[in-house]
Amino acid sequence: MTDVVRVDAERPDRAAIRRAADRLRDGGLVAFPTETVYGLGVHALDREAVRRLFAAKGRPASDPVIVHVAAREDLEPLVRGVPDAVSALAARFWPGPLTIVLPRSAGVPDEVTAGRDTVAVRVPAHPVAQALLVEAGVPVAAPSANLFSRPSPTQAAHVIVDLDGRIDMVVDGGPTLVGLESTVLDLTGAVARVLRPGAVTVEMLRAILPRVETSGPEAAAEDQAAGMASPGLLPRHYAPRTPLLLYGGGDAALPALLRDAREVLATGRTIGLLALEEDRKMLGALDAPPSRMHVVTLGSVGNLEGVATRLYAALRELDAAGLDLILARELPVTSGLGLAINDRLGRAAHEHRTC
Repeated sequence: MTDVVRVDAERPDRAAIRRAADRLRDGGLVAFPTETVYGLGVHALDREAVRRLFAAKGRPASDPVIVHVAAREDLEPLVRGVPDAVSALAARFWPGPLTIVLPRSAGVPDEVTAGRDTVAVRVPAHPVAQALLVEAGVPVAAPSANLFSRPSPTQAAHVIVDLDGRIDMVVDGGPTLVGLESTVLDLTGAVARVLRPGAVTVEMLRAILPRVETSGPEAAAEDQAAGMASPGLLPRHYAPRTPLLLYGGGDAALPALLRDAREVLATGRTIGLLALEEDRKMLGALDAPPSRMHVVTLGSVGNLEGVATRLYAALRELDAAGLDLILARELPVTSGLGLAINDRLGRAAHEHRTC
């Protein structure tokens, strides 16, 4: 059984943090909250521990992991040279949900970087993560604390569902606040490029750097055998086991979603609906009994932070309901945090329909 230790999110018990830090230094696998999602941490410079992490998650070796450090100064031993842009970005966004890809030093194992000559690093803001990193005194490789390709965990209970008995400890600091994985910014090329959108938006980054580009779906088409540039680039990721049908086209998608929902219900199958608050009135026209239709509301499009925080828990709730199909639509907002939410929905979907 995995050891679960509960701590106060703002003032974590030092003895509990010391226990978790000792596990990390000894090569153990410890899940802990960050401001984004729960991470599964190991000593990043311990090759055998990193291999155990990949085995516990069922994660392919071609998918690199992010190294977490307590402060900007801890970056130096992990990288070869620090571009001037890092100082400006760190001053604005660290600690926080921004990961930066840089050329790696010789001390960072291939197991962390998928064999690439780059490493992804960030300084998390969550008090529990900060306390653990300071106490451990080592860099911590920490992908999301879930089985590979499943929705990321935003509560300790999600970690236990996926990884109980597979890892050594979970530090339960309550629900996470951001709810989506960090933004990944690659600074190794001629132009800064967002590989994975997140709560640090493209617009925020462009206020610091004169030029920031975004990567389209083709970024996931890299030869996986050569290692991917960043976590979160696979076309199918963050996905429930229940088939998820995603409708593109903003508000224009709703009539098609309703039509298909009626057709599915008419066959006797059960459906789940991932809805915005603005959709509830229209979805109420389906008038199906709760035993046939499970609706989970993410919140209002006017509160994208709330939608992001709720997304993975909602996907897990629908997945646990034993349904035949989940129907959802992309957000009508395609910039800022809406870009990140739609990115996760797109990768979670088993099928896409454009309206």
